[in-house]
Amino acid sequence: MNWKIKGYSQKALSVIPFGKRINNTLQRTVGGLRNFEHNVEFKVADWSYLADHIVELGISPAGLRYLEIGTGWFPTLPLCWSLAGASSVATYDLTRHLNRKLTFKLMASLESYLPTISRAGRRDIEEVKSDYEKLKTAKSVSELFERARVEYRAPADATKSELPNECVDVVFSNSVLEHVPRGVILEMMRESARVLRHGGLAVHSVNCGDHYAYFDKNITFINYLTFSERDWQFWNNKLLFQNRLRPSDLLKLAELGGLEVVLAKHKPRQALLDALPSLKIAPEFQNYPREQLCSTSIDFVARKP
Repeated sequence: MNWKIKGYSQKALSVIPFGKRINNTLQRTVGGLRNFEHNVEFKVADWSYLADHIVELGISPAGLRYLEIGTGWFPTLPLCWSLAGASSVATYDLTRHLNRKLTFKLMASLESYLPTISRAGRRDIEEVKSDYEKLKTAKSVSELFERARVEYRAPADATKSELPNECVDVVFSNSVLEHVPRGVILEMMRESARVLRHGGLAVHSVNCGDHYAYFDKNITFINYLTFSERDWQFWNNKLLFQNRLRPSDLLKLAELGGLEVVLAKHKPRQALLDALPSLKIAPEFQNYPREQLCSTSIDFVARKP
């Protein structure tokens, strides 16, 4: 599909009555949620990377209190943390997307990933299996969440969590921050600094490439950097908002929010480095190093001092 057709369609759906509901239906039937098992596989892999980052800093994931920014359609990461022995997980979403059918479909799928959860969570496999057996017999989402020590808050604003000061060990997100305006990310980081205990961690995985490139193989994952801010405002839309922030921007926002970056992993794509000379990068991005322009993902951990 030509990315401009996708852009026009979502732009129209974002302004018409019931447009968001239509878009949600399309996501489940012909969009990214259609290949459910593939989606779960990627989300579990993403979760395991976040767990590895925590362990790399000498911290065991078990027994910690977590706060997630951006739940989505089904709670893969909260349930993975639960099976890894989390004390609690509060998960926030601006819009109430959580789907009962997909949540229980996820539970069935997670059985094959228990060894992965055991390894990444550094928890005995028999304990993981025992907890899974308790979760899979839940008859409702509320019962499942109660057993998993998960609290779902939606609609809810992660910049105003209403949680007490210093009550969380880890704030995390996965493929969320690229869809959040710069100023809101700063407020999220400030709120994270407030609710995190001293030494607590903010752990984020960000997909900072042009999402339209997933639909149109004729454009690169930095195609959106060729548009001026004024032109990009036309193509950007509320249903697929993309802030175009580069890895260094995200790290700077974490630091401005009162956190200390202790781990950052990003790497430029060689194919994009090769293509860069032929692309007319917009003035707003011309002062960025080549490596920042061509890095389309970043995982980072920031600590509350």
